[in-house]
Amino acid sequence: MIDAYEDPGTPDVRGGWRYLWWLVRCQPGRSVAGALLGSSWMVLLAATPYLMAKAIDEGLEPGDWPALAGWCLALFAVGSFNAWLSIMRHRTMTRVRMDANFRTVKVVVGQAVRLGAALSRRTGAGEVVTIGVGDVQTIAQALTVVGPGVGACVAYLTVAALLVSVSPVLATVVLLGIPAIVLLVGPFLSRLQGAETEYRNRQGVLTARIADLAGGLRVLNGLGGKSLVADAFHRDSQHLRTQGYRVGAVTSWVQALGVGLPTLFLATVTWLAARLAAQGDISVGELVAVYGYVAVLVGPVAFWVECGYQLSRGVVAARRVVRFLRLEPLEDTGTRDAPAEPSVLHDPDSGVSLLPGRLTALTSAHPADSAAVLDRLARYTPSRATWGGVPLDEIRLPQIREHILLADHEADLFAGNLREVIAPQRGAGNCATSHDELAAALHAAVADDIAQGLPDGLDSQMDAQARNLSGGQRQRIRLVRALLANPEVLLAVEPTSALDAHTEALVAERLREARDGRTTAVTTTSPLVLDHADTVLYLVDGKLAATGTHQQLLTQEPGYRALVARDVEVMK
Repeated sequence: MIDAYEDPGTPDVRGGWRYLWWLVRCQPGRSVAGALLGSSWMVLLAATPYLMAKAIDEGLEPGDWPALAGWCLALFAVGSFNAWLSIMRHRTMTRVRMDANFRTVKVVVGQAVRLGAALSRRTGAGEVVTIGVGDVQTIAQALTVVGPGVGACVAYLTVAALLVSVSPVLATVVLLGIPAIVLLVGPFLSRLQGAETEYRNRQGVLTARIADLAGGLRVLNGLGGKSLVADAFHRDSQHLRTQGYRVGAVTSWVQALGVGLPTLFLATVTWLAARLAAQGDISVGELVAVYGYVAVLVGPVAFWVECGYQLSRGVVAARRVVRFLRLEPLEDTGTRDAPAEPSVLHDPDSGVSLLPGRLTALTSAHPADSAAVLDRLARYTPSRATWGGVPLDEIRLPQIREHILLADHEADLFAGNLREVIAPQRGAGNCATSHDELAAALHAAVADDIAQGLPDGLDSQMDAQARNLSGGQRQRIRLVRALLANPEVLLAVEPTSALDAHTEALVAERLREARDGRTTAVTTTSPLVLDHADTVLYLVDGKLAATGTHQQLLTQEPGYRALVARDVEVMK
């Protein structure tokens, strides 16, 4: 089974079937062992009626008790050995499935890490959660075909060969009947793939909505939007339930046919064998053997149907994984170095220029427009942005990430103690940040009270996304983390939007002091922050409309005054 630290290999992302085959090829020895054990187990199941027929014809019917005892002993030995084979088959196939499970988890997690900050821009959180919760298990279960699936084919051919020695008529019926059963189930498997695909897509949408609710329920409740979101969630869940019924309907037919058709087939072949025995064409022992052979065939047929069912679901899940693995991070075609000295960042699409060493504020009636500008200046979306006159696309991406930091006000916070959440770690768990640096960052972000108010201070445990803190506290913790990174250029999206007026004023004042001499840009509509900025850039429909200080724009720009006056009224 794959080791936790082992390289999972390069997955085949050309399609769902190819991905499943790649999982088989990654463990060839175990896959072959599963196929051999499954085949041997099923063939020996077919040997049981053969031995019973011999015991009847050569021992019981003529009254040869030594021969009967010998055949019974052979039957016991074969049964015992087959029980051991069954255990080994199950153990091997469990390892095959677990390897596929862990290997898929590793490649999915590796892809998520590879995409990095581009992950949220390439796919939704619900898609990744759905893959991890359901698709991984479904893919692993599909590999059942490696063992019992191959064994079912071998057992089918073995029983057909044994039946030829008993009656060519019965052999013909078996050879034609079993494929007919599989063909009858085939159309339902195709329908299952379509229904399952739609169900998985809707499940991803609903999972994403649940994640959004978990992260913003208190805000929605405060704004009075809880009922609106609840109605949308109700509609989505009803659609998912309806689609689940469709999947269940097809699944019930597949499983019913998988059990019912082999049973009817068993009855038909047994009736034919009984007629042949009554006519004297076959012996009583051969009649028992035929019944045993066909009874054994019920298992392989059921396995075929089950494998078809699992493969149909596995291919759907594998296609979702492949679709995720095909996502590419922002392409790095840069070959040039970053500017050696602080330089101007310019976004031609909006007309925004960030002068080095200054605190610049971007404000707009639509916050998404301001955030989009910072996205382009941080090279998270393709653009014509330049740095020191050099197109960002031509600069090596690692150097951009080293010098320019985009601090999102909703950036993820991982579980751990507060010190680990905000400060980078060195090997062996040693903090790479000094006590003085940590204290200075906490002071600049007005987050001293957060650490002081927790039972164990900086060693207090934080939940995932720091949900044991308030929204304003989480925002200040994110700002602390950004300040500790100490980038040459800091681009902060709405860093004070969840703070009260007093705290916001302190953060604006201290942020200016902490970043003195380095390039900093923030998006905001708060006059408390805007008043501390060296330059305010007023955007209209994503384009630069005016530039100046906060006081100048209040006097000269009616649109700007109307935009920030709302905050002024709130403060009054």
